[in-house]
Amino acid sequence: MKTRKTYPSGVEKALKRVGTDISEARRRRRIPAALLAERAGIHVLTLRKVERGDAGTSIGAYASTLFALGWVDALSGIADPSKDSVGLSLESERLPQRVRLPRPRKV
Repeated sequence: MKTRKTYPSGVEKALKRVGTDISEARRRRRIPAALLAERAGIHVLTLRKVERGDAGTSIGAYASTLFALGWVDALSGIADPSKDSVGLSLESERLPQRVRLPRPRKV
């Protein structure tokens, strides 16, 4: 029997929201699911999973769908290091107290 992997509730909620947004955008644009799936290069059943926010669906399917809708730029900023407040804070804690120029080597 195949077991279903569980994901943190925050992940599932976020994916459901992305799926809902994709579905709504497709319907607003009056694009049939089969046509969007074709443009994204995925099967229509995979598009249905994307629109449901299925966490087991590959990120490639989500990315292809966003690309087909013209939203691929939103995807590129997801893991932007300049928006990583924790990483930036840790990096600033490790800054040296002083900076010295290296001594020139004697030949």
